[in-house]
Amino acid sequence: MQGVLTGFAVIAVVIAVGYGIGRLGLLGEHGREVLTKLAFHVASPALLFTTLAGTDLSVIFSSRLLVTALSTAAAAGVFVAVGAVRRWGVGRTTIGALCSSYVNSGNLGIPIAVYVLGDASLVAPVLLFQLVGVTPVALTILDLSGGGGAKGPLWRRLITPLRNPIAVGSLAGVLVSATGVRVPAPVLDPLTLIGGMSVPAVLLAFGISLCGSTLPGRGPDRHPVLLSVALKAVGQPAAAWALAAGVFGLRGAPLLDVVVTSALPAAQNLYTYASRYGVGERLARDSILLSTIVSVPVLVAVAAVLG
Repeated sequence: MQGVLTGFAVIAVVIAVGYGIGRLGLLGEHGREVLTKLAFHVASPALLFTTLAGTDLSVIFSSRLLVTALSTAAAAGVFVAVGAVRRWGVGRTTIGALCSSYVNSGNLGIPIAVYVLGDASLVAPVLLFQLVGVTPVALTILDLSGGGGAKGPLWRRLITPLRNPIAVGSLAGVLVSATGVRVPAPVLDPLTLIGGMSVPAVLLAFGISLCGSTLPGRGPDRHPVLLSVALKAVGQPAAAWALAAGVFGLRGAPLLDVVVTSALPAAQNLYTYASRYGVGERLARDSILLSTIVSVPVLVAVAAVLG
């Protein structure tokens, strides 16, 4: 219980600081844009590289990760199906699908894993799956749909993931971990320092974006926002519970692990992706904010019932 409240408190404080910065205009007219570009092009790739380079990749081969992958696909699939029927567009639907299924496994998942589940490493499979599997695919779709300006011959489109800084950082980290190469301290330490800017930059930019905004869940993005929040806060953890208990026969701590991680809210870096590609920005912002609020009672309830 304490881990849930601690994780949310940390995020709320940093977002509030960003909001104050925006209200006071301390970073000028383009402060949010600069922070977003810093996070996307520099800090996040460094963070992903240093995180994955030191991770044991054997953790991905488990039934828990399979449950996570299937519940992620289920939540995202529902949003994609509705988006296709309602003709919300490829880019907007991609952002909405991410908000419906991409959990905050880093700055919120780690403290909750420590205080609620008792082991920070339990969030590693989810982090790896999202960074190595979901992120490159989603960003490639955004690139090819026009958000990243990917045009030209087929060979150029096929190497789109290799031109994306987030994907490059993730894949480079996996390669280092898989080969067992030891990164020298003079190289790793600066990257670690730079990567430390990623989460604060994302949260501050998110806080700045709230300045002058209307209440979440209103306007033209109302239905996509409400659908993504419902899928993220209720649909995905429910699917994880059904799969873990009914299909894979998980009980006790393993069952609690997969349901808690699936019930985490949408990750703040999704707003960075939406801003970078100029699509679904309000959808991402409102979905992240509402899913973070709604997930508090959901996580408390899950911890109380399954813990």
